[in-house]
Amino acid sequence: MPEFTAPDVTIPQTGSEDPRIGSLLARRVAEGVAPRAVIVGFPSDEGVRRNCGRVGAAGAPDRIRRVLYRLTPDAEAAEPFARLIQETTDLGNLVVTDDVERDQAALGEVLEPHVASGTFVILLGGGHETSYGHFLGYVRAERDVRIVNLDAHPDVRPLNSTGAHSGSPFRQALLDPSGRCRGYTVAGLRPQCVAAAHLAFIGEHGGRVIWGRDLDVTAAGRLYEGPGPILATFDIDAVGAAEAPGVSAPAPEGLSSATWLAAALAAGRSPAVTSVDLVEVNPTVDVDARTERLAALTIWYVLKGLAGREER
Repeated sequence: MPEFTAPDVTIPQTGSEDPRIGSLLARRVAEGVAPRAVIVGFPSDEGVRRNCGRVGAAGAPDRIRRVLYRLTPDAEAAEPFARLIQETTDLGNLVVTDDVERDQAALGEVLEPHVASGTFVILLGGGHETSYGHFLGYVRAERDVRIVNLDAHPDVRPLNSTGAHSGSPFRQALLDPSGRCRGYTVAGLRPQCVAAAHLAFIGEHGGRVIWGRDLDVTAAGRLYEGPGPILATFDIDAVGAAEAPGVSAPAPEGLSSATWLAAALAAGRSPAVTSVDLVEVNPTVDVDARTERLAALTIWYVLKGLAGREER
């Protein structure tokens, strides 16, 4: 059975009039009662190393939590937001081995019961190898899934001599013998970051491409139209380096944080979206904690959208 470690994060101590997410999170769930959402850390960046990126994403889950835990519930809808957090459990960080394939399989095993029961999954990576392990949770639960990826890169590279890596997760999902991947959309691509052969591969497998220049706040809100379940994955290198410098593969241009956060809010709101992951935050090269703060705010917006589902 895969093992977990507790997050290395101090729970903020504030008064009852000023609650924070970290103080509201459920420490445990009553027997027989499923949480509405779970948070899982996947502190792996061996796939980034295999893909010749800047390693450091393994340290991201707890750095994201440190910011997220200190944020308050949504002041404009405090009661449903706080109620959601009180029904959310942070399971901690999966113990990884630096064997990418083994760790991806372990992640799928961990996620299987939550995917099967309909519990909303929030997964904190790690490199983008996280997403294939995420997908394996659906395979193990015998559920078909569509994937929507916010990313500057399509991440459909072939496996290399060392095996799976952070650039290969969606090729792996599309070619998985289970046939559970029923669609792939990648939004935010930059043309200088995409090989023509990879565009062709996506087209051959019925995928959809949205260039970063065509993605704005309005378009971001429509990313999750159509049937679910949808696995939404957020690679923060889709955001320009001025706003997100601490990533494995930075670039001078990219999505604005407004468009990025609109996509996160829409993912939380959409009943078709059943899980999200956030990947490629690299604290070792961050500047003024900009990237980890944006990452935490991304999860906050997902939670805001999820809390609003019951209010509709």
